[in-house]
Amino acid sequence: MPLETNLKRQRILVTAASQGIGMAVAKAFLEEGSRVVINSSNKERLDKAAAQLSKKGEIHAVVADLSTKVGIEEIVSKSLDLLGGIDTLAYVTGSPARGTVMEKSYDDWDSAAKLLTTSPAYLGRKVAEAMISRKTKGRMIFSASFAIKEPVATLALSNVCRVAIFGLVRTLARELGPYGIRVNGIMPGYIKTARVDAISSDIMRRKGVSEKEALDEISSQVPLGYIGTTEELAKSFLFLGSDLSPYVSGAMLPVDGGLLRSIG
Repeated sequence: MPLETNLKRQRILVTAASQGIGMAVAKAFLEEGSRVVINSSNKERLDKAAAQLSKKGEIHAVVADLSTKVGIEEIVSKSLDLLGGIDTLAYVTGSPARGTVMEKSYDDWDSAAKLLTTSPAYLGRKVAEAMISRKTKGRMIFSASFAIKEPVATLALSNVCRVAIFGLVRTLARELGPYGIRVNGIMPGYIKTARVDAISSDIMRRKGVSEKEALDEISSQVPLGYIGTTEELAKSFLFLGSDLSPYVSGAMLPVDGGLLRSIG
């Protein structure tokens, strides 16, 4: 029996999708025949992304700030208006500035906490309310980072604040399971995005090495031997957001080329 995702005409909301991982996730769902809303706070980038993705299928763009209460409520309400409901939430967000704990200010921590803790929790609640009221047996996929398992030396804000995603996934999976709503998370490893470029630049600055040497240092940590692509990562969103994973809920899936060493 051939595997079927059953994603055709499914209603998908992808946040932070004007570039990078979010845009690749939106493209992957569109290629499966889904109807997709993408979001970003940057209108220029979002419009450009929507124009590119429109070649793949039905795409809608919602400009709103994911780090604010008003922005989150606007994202959900407009998605419901545009799609008539939400079957899958694919939560992606930008990354806070790199640096160590001793380099970060109170405002840095406050901003990161809003973006990586408050934002996904409140968005999850608002989407859940919509799914429950419409009796939608939906899916939620929250993107975090492998750093929540094994902290990265110069990514203190991400190391600490993204851990909340793990707690959110496990908590929502239990709360929403009785409604038939599945909640899972993804822990990307090193994926070729602006974030990896920033990490590479930081290595270059701190160690005085070339760009190639910095990228080689990153790649050498990955058992598969290379930095992943956004297209490869997007396939894991399709798995968790489709009928290919009907009994998977509360899981945190590493997509890291074997990078994580820990067992627990």
